[in-house]
Amino acid sequence: MRPLRPSFRQAMLLYDFIYSLDERMLCFYRAMYRKTRGQLSAKVRDFCDIKTDINPKSWLSRYRRTSIGYLIKMLLFYHGIGLLLMLAGTSIVKEVMSNYEEPSLTRDLSLVLSAGPVEETLFFGIPYYAFGNHYVVLGGGIVWAMLHILNTHILDIRNLSYANWLFVIPSFFFSFRTWISGKGWFAIITHSGWNGIFFTLGCVHHDYSCLIIPGGGSHALALSNIMLSIVLVGLTYALYKRRQFSQVPE
Repeated sequence: MRPLRPSFRQAMLLYDFIYSLDERMLCFYRAMYRKTRGQLSAKVRDFCDIKTDINPKSWLSRYRRTSIGYLIKMLLFYHGIGLLLMLAGTSIVKEVMSNYEEPSLTRDLSLVLSAGPVEETLFFGIPYYAFGNHYVVLGGGIVWAMLHILNTHILDIRNLSYANWLFVIPSFFFSFRTWISGKGWFAIITHSGWNGIFFTLGCVHHDYSCLIIPGGGSHALALSNIMLSIVLVGLTYALYKRRQFSQVPE
């Protein structure tokens, strides 16, 4: 007895039934996912995004969110790591180099506050909007971080600014991600604000000598810092607008 074979029409009907069943199941799973995602509270979604963004695998990518509150959390995260790295690294350096002394330079308020717009635009903003390439920004950020170890009077291995350098390593990732996420202005403001806080604490505790009100030739230096900041911020904004214009479809 020969086995029964379905006709071509029966086979096509069976195929259509299975295909429609798969489509209905797929739509069902999609609807369930959307419902589940929608039922998640804002706090849970925020936690999931933060968990993803603090993963080292995401440290060279854009932030999942760019609200002010979210960026502040990222700022505290990276700067918290910087503080821990600075304390631990300085202790190790002092153990390895018994005669090591952390360099103590005079801090000028105008230099401290202008570091935000000058450094952020020069090493991150201008490269980003001029070239539109993340690797160029990455290179500029690495140069910026490495220059902090040279914040000393004497270029000697026993007098390099290791604490300063170790602190800015995580800060580099924060600035890099903030710029490529389209929030460079936030990096500028928080950079100057953070510098201002540490400047105040250092002056209060007499960790270094402070120059708040410039005198003598310092007036010219303070004025030049202000002018340089304005020029670099203006150039960055011009490059930003040019890039926006070039991306507008004709």
